[in-house]
Amino acid sequence: QVQLVESGGGSVQAGGSLRLSCAASGYTYSSYSMGWFRQAPGKEREGVAAINIGAGSPFYADSVKGRFTISQDNAKNTLYLQMNSLKPEDTAMYYCASARTWLSSPLFRYGYNYWGQGTQVTVSS
Repeated sequence: QVQLVESGGGSVQAGGSLRLSCAASGYTYSSYSMGWFRQAPGKEREGVAAINIGAGSPFYADSVKGRFTISQDNAKNTLYLQMNSLKPEDTAMYYCASARTWLSSPLFRYGYNYWGQGTQVTVSS
């Protein structure tokens, strides 16, 4: 079992930055793919950024390429999402997720086994 706790959300103006953190605890050795997802009111949950740990380059949604960066600190069992040049359309609840296998399409929500409770990001114009 893996527990995921997100933090770092908040309210910023357009053009600002935030860094989200996802602290993992429990049986973290079972985390092969990890990702960040977001869900705005009335919309589907969508993949923002993901990484297959120890296996290749990260994945990004087209809408965030060049603005968001996913990274991890293995010593701290923490996943990060650095978000720069934020836009009002980035407003959403952001979730961290972990999978017990390497996912071929880690930006898709299916296949993830564990989810955090989310952290709200609000970007005003």
